[in-house]
Amino acid sequence: MADSRAPEALTDPQAHTDPLALTGHDLTIDDVVAVARGRTVAIHPDALPRMERSREVVDRLVSEGRIAYGITTGFGRFKDKLISADQVAELQLNLIRSHAAGTGPELDEETVRAMLVIRANTLAMGYSGIRTEVVQLMADMLNAGVHPCIPGRGSLGASGDLATLAHMSLVLIGEGEAMYRSRRLDGASALQDAGLLPVTLGAKEGLALTNGTTLMAGLGALLVHRATHLALTADIAAAMTLEALSGTDRAYDARVHAIRPHPRQIACAGFLRDILNGSRLLRADNPGNVQDPYTLRCVPQVHGTVRDTIDYARWVVGIELNAANDNPLVFASDDPDEAEVISAGNFHGEPIAVAMDSMKLALADMGNMSERRAARLVDADSNEGILPMFLTDHGGLESGLMLAQYTAAALASENKVLAHPASADSIPSGANTEDHVSMGAASVHHTHQVVENVETIVAIELIAAAQAIDFRCREPEITPEDMGGGTGLAYRLIRRHVPFLDRDVPLSPLFETVRELVAKGDVVAAVAEKVEIPGPTLD
Repeated sequence: MADSRAPEALTDPQAHTDPLALTGHDLTIDDVVAVARGRTVAIHPDALPRMERSREVVDRLVSEGRIAYGITTGFGRFKDKLISADQVAELQLNLIRSHAAGTGPELDEETVRAMLVIRANTLAMGYSGIRTEVVQLMADMLNAGVHPCIPGRGSLGASGDLATLAHMSLVLIGEGEAMYRSRRLDGASALQDAGLLPVTLGAKEGLALTNGTTLMAGLGALLVHRATHLALTADIAAAMTLEALSGTDRAYDARVHAIRPHPRQIACAGFLRDILNGSRLLRADNPGNVQDPYTLRCVPQVHGTVRDTIDYARWVVGIELNAANDNPLVFASDDPDEAEVISAGNFHGEPIAVAMDSMKLALADMGNMSERRAARLVDADSNEGILPMFLTDHGGLESGLMLAQYTAAALASENKVLAHPASADSIPSGANTEDHVSMGAASVHHTHQVVENVETIVAIELIAAAQAIDFRCREPEITPEDMGGGTGLAYRLIRRHVPFLDRDVPLSPLFETVRELVAKGDVVAAVAEKVEIPGPTLD
């Protein structure tokens, strides 16, 4: 079924001034991005009775002394260790403290906020047995800007993102560390300064907070959003390069793609035609030069495949945002005797791990295409002398954009290592109780790096294409106004931030400036002034 909503690349997270109501059932990737960037939240009133009913089941199990995993027993290999009613609170506290075993660079603020909103939404479904006041504190932390300091590494993506979620949960109980108003404070002080009080965890609550795919889903949602910008921007960069190299758009003819009907290949070809519409920089039909190299001719086929993987990841993450994924799960009932607590494996991160592995592989290949196009722009031998070597007037004395291609090549090569599927690996843990893990956290971390690398590669292609177009405009009767309706808008955006390089300058700041334009969706937004942007098609 096609999704006719506006593409995520144009989402304005500042457009919402009202709090996002967390129902447990309808959180979207756009919602996660908006909250990650500052939108406030509220627990929907309909979620409260669901949470209260599941909590009643937990309290009854404890009072009756019945055996239920993680509630009246230990965890993992200690599942056979019974815990007395007067120790269940201590059990949950020990769980949070002992599982706060993360390491490595800390997660950025947007990822932490994404984790908080997703976990709160999951708990609001009412299958976790947690008290409403614990979930309310998570919402209050988001609204006040209390952001737990969370080391990013340590999750196997199996029993959920245990270590990262434990670090998040420490702040809820007044421990750990958090950022508040640009200050790093201990958890208790951060809450106090924000006018909030820590909670004392009861039975099942530590487990409810730490079991789940929250890091994978949170970072995954942000990456799907960025990848949507990136794929569309790569189309725009390819079209600008086609103009700079006096290429032909014959390979984008709708008839060609209709008879190989991959929907996102068709959408990509249509987008290329739209943004190139009206261009006078393209090559007229020439019997002596009937086709372009693959990285220009096969853009719809390759970029369309990238869109396939992004849409698959969007579908997977979209489901996960509204999924009960801790263990055990609490199924309340009007008849107390029919209420059940079921131990299962919804915390396993395999769906996200495979989706992110697929997306990072496809994005890495899109980066390969972009690097090759940039290489052709700067190499006069490859572009048949249409453009000067390294896009400089003073070759020899100056190096021009020589090193721009080096940087793109270095990032493309790094991506080939990162593209190895993390989900192909598994290492048993928990004394072999947790004997298969998804490695989904590694997958999203690698995908994050691939996305950032490809954003930079595409930024380099945009800079080189703009430089090349300025050289093309030295030809008689050619000006930037002769570019396509969409490519011309992208060119003007680049030129507002990066001037024509008439001498050698440090290139690194220019790369980062344009990479930020790519990451924020600014290039796509500029083109959207005149060209309809294709949205996700979830067939």
